[in-house]
Amino acid sequence: MPDTRPIAPGVGSPGEPLVHFYRMIEQARPPLRADKSAAGSLPTRAFRYCDAITTASAWGWYLFPPMDFSLSFDGNEVFASYTQADGTETGWFPLSVIQFPDFPNAFDAAAPEGIKGFAPPFLGCMQEPGIVQIWSGLIIRTAPGWSSLVRPPANFPPGRGFEVYEGIVETDHWFGPLFTNLRLTRTNSAVEFRRDWPVAMLQAIPQAAYAEGAMASTAITESLAAMRPEDWQLYADTVVRRVTQPVRKPGAYAVENRKRRRAGEAGMMPLAGADSDA
Repeated sequence: MPDTRPIAPGVGSPGEPLVHFYRMIEQARPPLRADKSAAGSLPTRAFRYCDAITTASAWGWYLFPPMDFSLSFDGNEVFASYTQADGTETGWFPLSVIQFPDFPNAFDAAAPEGIKGFAPPFLGCMQEPGIVQIWSGLIIRTAPGWSSLVRPPANFPPGRGFEVYEGIVETDHWFGPLFTNLRLTRTNSAVEFRRDWPVAMLQAIPQAAYAEGAMASTAITESLAAMRPEDWQLYADTVVRRVTQPVRKPGAYAVENRKRRRAGEAGMMPLAGADSDA
């Protein structure tokens, strides 16, 4: 009999990728699978023993700016500076909307008639002061029923001079540039963006997770007195058993979770391009 086990919720056929990245700016760094150490920024103890943190850190792909550039916000206007294709510096100039160097020509050379002249911009200011929109040079396509959550890289240290706005795009039918919106939080000082350091993270999420029916499906237990015997049993299994163990091994929760995930993944068909050792 054919194997009819589901690949993942919403993924249509065996071997179909969950996320398909299209790199339109060839100089842009490809997306990178996020890692458990949050690019090396996690404390060692958290990396070794905290499954909750490492799982969140590794869920998704890092998105990078397609080039190095700097921004400065004086509280009213945003200024930009970058190195041009010929190696010369632009110096600081008021930012409105700019294209990636030479990209419109490359786009028009590859695009069919009717699409030429519609190259998306690389960087631009929004109407609100200090709000900037950056394009990674990518278009993302997700499997049916899946969307792209664009958010700050999980568990990265703060204080980079900007904050990334989170947004959900239904990329199973939206096939256009995926922009990152951010707010500059530092004034009168250069905020640097490097093509080798993530500006955002992309996570694929099932649309059922944020559907109205899912959001409305909640329950609240109002007090300790309302806790049921089975609730207390779950608490005992989760907390009391661990606290009262004669010898408590660090990371026991992480070990249990990894075993459970492996068992669950063993019952799922692989996606196209999936790495079994990831």
